[in-house]
Amino acid sequence: MAGLSILIPVFNREVAHVVHALSAQAPAWPGPVEIRLLDDGSAEEVRVQNRPLGALPGVVYQELATNVGRAAIRNRLVASAKYEWVLLLDNTSQVPSSYYLARYAAALGQAPVVVGGVCYAIQAPAAPAQRLRWLYGRQREARSLAQRRATPFNQLLVNNLLAQKAVLQAFPLDECLRGYGHEDTKLGWQLAAAGLSVQHLDNPIVHAGLDTATAFLEKSEQAVRNLAHLLREGNLGAGAGSQLARVAQRLQRAGLAAGARAVLALGEPLLRRNLLSNRPSLRALDALKLLWLLRQQPGR
Repeated sequence: MAGLSILIPVFNREVAHVVHALSAQAPAWPGPVEIRLLDDGSAEEVRVQNRPLGALPGVVYQELATNVGRAAIRNRLVASAKYEWVLLLDNTSQVPSSYYLARYAAALGQAPVVVGGVCYAIQAPAAPAQRLRWLYGRQREARSLAQRRATPFNQLLVNNLLAQKAVLQAFPLDECLRGYGHEDTKLGWQLAAAGLSVQHLDNPIVHAGLDTATAFLEKSEQAVRNLAHLLREGNLGAGAGSQLARVAQRLQRAGLAAGARAVLALGEPLLRRNLLSNRPSLRALDALKLLWLLRQQPGR
């Protein structure tokens, strides 16, 4: 019987709700199930809230003394997993359906990697500071099943990804990518290059716990730095971020990169003002990301 290890990195979030929801659905999986929680250097008050979860049946809770980052924490969780199938989730996840694990169980054998997708609340958050992250999630991350199946390796988010443990050990997340973003981009490219099958399901997880616009902009800039690193290495495939990369490359080939960088730099204060406002525009975010990427290629 195929066992399942549900792997959740924890950083400054209380995760009792998702752990209890997943534990209640464990009987739907055709084999043993464990939930492994690894705290990545959270504040002590958060750890105090989460430590009792380790006493629950089938739950393993551990802590790291210092923060090791998004890629490294997931690689450690995969290495420690007891069973042959692993389910990667973020600590911002909420389970929207009582059939969540049952749907994954029904997909066993279809592919070595299965992606359920992500969704966001329909209604905009009451807090204006969270609207940019919500808007980005709704319009860029919550892609339909048809869209995901059309480009199965594009935007291969590691949140809500079911895979054989052996696959993720063969293709660990790149720990050279520091901070936030694009470790899953590289994973998607590697899986495509290896000719591995990826199956997409309509089995989304809810992304809750939205970042403020200020925090999300900081993470977005980190993600662009990681994208630039992948481009310099020449190992970026057709994953998320490639459209931004193509625009930057077209500007460089046309000799327009320096001029575009100067123009965007003049508009940067207005772009930031919009993104921190009550009515942010994703076009403003795209322009700011392009500026960041062009700055990673000075003099070109």
